[in-house]
Amino acid sequence: MANLKGLASIVSELRVERTNLVNQLRHLDAALTVLGKLNGGSNYTKPRRTLSPSARKRISRAQKARWAKAKGQAPKPRRTQKISAAGKKRIAAAARARWAKFRAAKKKAA
Repeated sequence: MANLKGLASIVSELRVERTNLVNQLRHLDAALTVLGKLNGGSNYTKPRRTLSPSARKRISRAQKARWAKAKGQAPKPRRTQKISAAGKKRIAAAARARWAKFRAAKKKAA
């Protein structure tokens, strides 16, 4: 019987120690919460990748084609704008003129 009394006192001491540890953990959690808020907000979130407009357009077209296939419809044809040969020449000439102006300014500054 004496052995059981000693065991009971050990168990009660362990329970007291456990209670103390639980209280300490609760205080640590509270401190971490406060410090986390001081760091400029909540937890770290992974930055999202941005897609280029052309990538979004491709994804949109593919999804619309999937929806049309599921509904049994043909997807709408893709419209493309054509530039005439004269238009391409005008754009190229303007670009050459801009670069010539840039190079002349750069040469003048050096």
